[in-house]
Amino acid sequence: MNALFFYRWFDARALFGIGILMAVLWVCSCNQVPREGLSTVSASLFLQNDLTKLEVVDSLPQADSARMIHVFVALCDNQYQGIVPVPKGIGNGQDPATNLYWGCGFGIKTFFKKSAEWQLVQSERPDSLIIERLLFKHKTQDVYLLAEAYNGQYIERCTRDFLSASSGALQRRIAKDGTFLSFGGQSELLAYIGHDGLMDFEISETFAARNTRKRNTIILACYSKHYFSPHLKQAGVEPLVWTTGLMAPEAYTLHDALTSYVAGENAEAIRTRAAKAYSRYQKCSEKAARGLLVTGW
Repeated sequence: MNALFFYRWFDARALFGIGILMAVLWVCSCNQVPREGLSTVSASLFLQNDLTKLEVVDSLPQADSARMIHVFVALCDNQYQGIVPVPKGIGNGQDPATNLYWGCGFGIKTFFKKSAEWQLVQSERPDSLIIERLLFKHKTQDVYLLAEAYNGQYIERCTRDFLSASSGALQRRIAKDGTFLSFGGQSELLAYIGHDGLMDFEISETFAARNTRKRNTIILACYSKHYFSPHLKQAGVEPLVWTTGLMAPEAYTLHDALTSYVAGENAEAIRTRAAKAYSRYQKCSEKAARGLLVTGW
């Protein structure tokens, strides 16, 4: 029906009411990013084996013994990020299957699925903000890794969620085998992978620690120590690996750092493993890789 049809059949008051309704519907439909309450989950929507079904887990007991790692991935995006453009197929931030940081050979999903150390146990495609969510279990240790692929258009939201989780604020609960696994601010290690959006936009709020729980971070993005440190100073985290220059934030660096982390090695050993992996795959000297990947404040 067009506007002329409505004019013929309804009086002016009806037209006004319809206009208001259409305006409300338009505003709602344009709000593509889920509200803050939906991503800072308060025990409402969570992962299951089914790719589309979400479950309420309020009544499930928490798995207290397991260790949690949460990885935030901002998908590479030629259109919405201030990056040097990459080939179209790997730079589509709305298509995780072929994305440079997710579905490509050295992307988080593909690399960890092929790993001899990790097993993919659950997966989900939640919404237009977090396009894909994967749950991995370490094959020999009671350690879970939650990896979330954020739509590249919403890199700022991904960055904020990472910072919020690092302070202990943001929560994710994942249903698994009759219990729930607590990620986000309840994780002992949080990682960010992708373009350093803080080079393009500013985040004004502070992220003070919400509790005394020890949290570690790994931030694989260009110049991440310089850009992330002002936001993490009050969060109470211990940076295990971050960067001093330009870098390729591919999965092998995180993977080998986690090998060391899961084994209980110290921060310097974790940084060394990360640097050796970066040197091997990027074909640069280990000295150069160690200069790029640093640990601590």
